[in-house]
Amino acid sequence: MFKNLTFTGATISNFLLNGTAGMLIVSLILLQLGGNLSAQDAGILTLGYAIAIVMFIRMGEKLLQRFGPRKPMIWGSLFVGLAIILLMFTNVMTDTYKILAIVAYTLFGLGLAFYATPSTDAALSNLPEDQTGAGSGIYKMASSLGAALGVAISAGVFAAFNVGEHIHWLDGVLTFVGRQDNVGVRQAATIGLSVNLLMIVMAVISIVITIPKSSGKAKG
Repeated sequence: MFKNLTFTGATISNFLLNGTAGMLIVSLILLQLGGNLSAQDAGILTLGYAIAIVMFIRMGEKLLQRFGPRKPMIWGSLFVGLAIILLMFTNVMTDTYKILAIVAYTLFGLGLAFYATPSTDAALSNLPEDQTGAGSGIYKMASSLGAALGVAISAGVFAAFNVGEHIHWLDGVLTFVGRQDNVGVRQAATIGLSVNLLMIVMAVISIVITIPKSSGKAKG
């Protein structure tokens, strides 16, 4: 199956995109440790994520029919990348960051909604009929494994840099406003989130290289 370049590329990008689930863990921990929000208050900010997926999952199917899988997969990945970039502005005040987080979580859900159906179609429609079952299992495993590893890696990087001290080489990159006693955790979150941004870059590269251009599918 992995000799099929389209299936391989879709599975790899699926693994990487689901790996960005680590952005949720890092940003929510940041809001609790750095912004003194309760777990409930921080969790409420993620409602846009679920709402966007439910509202726009059918949009991914329509985009697939009109443009084929490649463009919606790239667009979805870029939305997720934009969400991560917004969350990386940990140098702002807590109230401002909460607004950025609401927008970012909504974009995250929107990006996954755009990506999901076209990616599944690209992966499975290019396999012979006798390989569809195994291919579906591998593709689904990539989602679960990507999310698990993404959370573990992002949280691990965040914890490694969250030592309670300033990360001096970041001092000249971002100017942190407001409280200065939590700058260490804010810097650690920026680095942890940058790992997720790297995953998105790799996912887009995988899509561009392996998913063929298409003018879309006939409606009907």
